[in-house]
Amino acid sequence: MVLIMTKSEEISVTAPTGEEFSKEKYDELGLFIDNLETTDGALIEILHKAQKMFGYLPRDVQLYVARKLGIPGAEVFGVVSFYSYFTTTPRGKHTINVCMGTACFVRGSDKIINKFKENLGIGANETTKDNIFSLKDIRCIGACGLAPVVMVDDKVFGRVVEADVDGIINSYREKESQNDD
Repeated sequence: MVLIMTKSEEISVTAPTGEEFSKEKYDELGLFIDNLETTDGALIEILHKAQKMFGYLPRDVQLYVARKLGIPGAEVFGVVSFYSYFTTTPRGKHTINVCMGTACFVRGSDKIINKFKENLGIGANETTKDNIFSLKDIRCIGACGLAPVVMVDDKVFGRVVEADVDGIINSYREKESQNDD
């Protein structure tokens, strides 16, 4: 057996390794945490706030939260990676969730997600280059009677067929172009 020893490396939250976020954003998150009555059992609430502020939860934000709470970074990462709501990569403005649960799958959700992939030019769990859409395959939305189901942000589309995909995407693209005017 070969044992390879590596040197420990200090990680600084004040010197981010990824995308740079302003000190003000970190200060705002710190103030939110400091103003909580108690931080016991508040990790998920804090992560929700952090994701709302930063748009996602990169390593640097997770480490900041861990250090503020005095807990291991691995504990924060464990929560972030367990719950599908949290993301460690930037998401598009609109998240398209295609249900891949049994009821939806047997009614063709695999064909529907492939049509979204083709139309958007991305794979599942990726974001378009313009940051307008993120595409996710999820296990179950809980609307099996409407299978196959697609959810865009908070809007549910039931009994979706491949021919509906272009219309769904175009309706959100139109909203975006109207917002640009």
